[in-house]
Amino acid sequence: MLHYQVIGLDPAPFLPLYGLDDARLQDRGVRRLRVDRAQAFPDRVELRDGDVGESMLLLNFQHLDLPTAYRSSHAIFVREGAEQAVRVENRLPAPLQRRSLSLRAFDAEGWMVDAALTAPGEADAELQRLLAAPAVAWVHAHYAVRGCYAARIERI
Repeated sequence: MLHYQVIGLDPAPFLPLYGLDDARLQDRGVRRLRVDRAQAFPDRVELRDGDVGESMLLLNFQHLDLPTAYRSSHAIFVREGAEQAVRVENRLPAPLQRRSLSLRAFDAEGWMVDAALTAPGEADAELQRLLAAPAVAWVHAHYAVRGCYAARIERI
């Protein structure tokens, strides 16, 4: 078994957004939403679903900022107030376990070398296969239904 870690986003770029009024957020292309149902707003810093009543920021995030054809960004949720990136070893955090995932394997230069689509609860076997390939430097997990970036996964 290969050992891996799932890495939440660094909260530093989001800290200046916390507490801004809705108009100032809108000027930055960000929307504040209140979690109104369980397991519907997956935070990318703490790698957990927001609790009902929590404030989440919906914003665009460039998750692959390398000069390749795969350079990309997409919408993500960040829990307003999240201050510590989570690292989870050898298992997927709950939000990633309970959703269909698109796993995209990249080489060190940011070129996609393989990919897989997984049903809820079935991603670990594909992660093992992808990470076993010597050319793979990391895997990006995306929530398959909406295509949103979920997390970066690396070998330990």
